[in-house]
Amino acid sequence: MTTVRELISPQGASVVTISPQATVLEALKKLAEHNIGALLVTEGDQIRGILSERDCVRKLDLVGRSATTTRVEEIMTPRVFYIEPSRSIEECMALMIEKNIRHLPVMEGNRLLGIISVRDVLKAVIKDQQILISNLERYITGG
Repeated sequence: MTTVRELISPQGASVVTISPQATVLEALKKLAEHNIGALLVTEGDQIRGILSERDCVRKLDLVGRSATTTRVEEIMTPRVFYIEPSRSIEECMALMIEKNIRHLPVMEGNRLLGIISVRDVLKAVIKDQQILISNLERYITGG
């Protein structure tokens, strides 16, 4: 069973963040530059929220706000769920489904270790299932 720690290890602890006072346009540029779907909104080492592409579309474009004048703090999701690195990817997936979220910070105490996406979790689940299937096939065939 893969843990969240194993999932973030290959990525390292590189997490792209943005200030709550930054404009949404600055956030969109960062999302595009890093080819990611969400930014953690931080002040110093404190997480204040999370901003996703979905937030930008639903809370900006659909209500007629401008990305050049709207601040990140005005449209970010302030409640950030997180997971501990010792948890299994199955627990991670369950939390993401239950809370309907696509990006999940990994925290150990007050320390941010990384952020994982639903895509990262799905890849790991598929890999684990392929290994299980392979082992079962070997067991059944006596190989």
